[in-house]
Amino acid sequence: MILNKIESGVKEPKITLVGAGPGDPELISLKGVKAIASADVVLYDAQVNEALLNHAPEKAIKIFVGSKSDDESFSQDAVNKLMIDYALNFGHVVRLKSGDPFVFARGFEEVDYAESYSIQTEIIPGISSALGVPGLHKIPMTYHTLSESFWVLSGTNAAGELSPDLGVAAKSKATVVVLMGIEKIREIAEIFQKEGKNRLPVAVIENGSSVNEHIKIGVVDTIAELIEDNKISSPALLVFGDVVSLHPSFARIKDFYEMLSLQ
Repeated sequence: MILNKIESGVKEPKITLVGAGPGDPELISLKGVKAIASADVVLYDAQVNEALLNHAPEKAIKIFVGSKSDDESFSQDAVNKLMIDYALNFGHVVRLKSGDPFVFARGFEEVDYAESYSIQTEIIPGISSALGVPGLHKIPMTYHTLSESFWVLSGTNAAGELSPDLGVAAKSKATVVVLMGIEKIREIAEIFQKEGKNRLPVAVIENGSSVNEHIKIGVVDTIAELIEDNKISSPALLVFGDVVSLHPSFARIKDFYEMLSLQ
């Protein structure tokens, strides 16, 4: 879609990628809020809390570009072209993306495309759900006696297949956060089971930091049933690791397995 060029009063084109955070509108950075407040156009994703649009000027154009795989109008190519068209015709475009723009959000592609048109760009990081959401539930990524590192992985690759990195991560002692993997939970759990980690603590968090957030705590052997029984669906993330045992809900699970071991 090409917009008609406005001949006068057009500002210098600029595109700012802003990380909106995981869901709670108060988790965006102050710099992100200031960018939205100076926007002529805001292009926002499906998982962005629309309350953030209240920071934009009343006259700013607000365009939903939520991801729908079966709709070409929401393809990455279409979004790239919209950014350029609006920047050239209206000035400052804020590309508002959930989480952090550079964590499984294709932010680099968007910046690279904008710069190919010699348009000024700026990147304002956001809180990634991979780190922020577990932290809100007092689940740390690292803990000196339990985990010294962490992995953040996509559950599936561009072909819709399980990421081969999952097998490598499952062999480690690191905390493993899996995004976009809820639909393949049984296959993912099987990877950990093959490494003998049947009782490794797991958390699943749906709609993290939002008002309709849900969290369930289990172990590798039970997490698929927990997800199915509680009808948990996307968007949701998975946290595999001993650090999940620090969540208060895990005490009951730990007691259960200790009782079994005594029988």
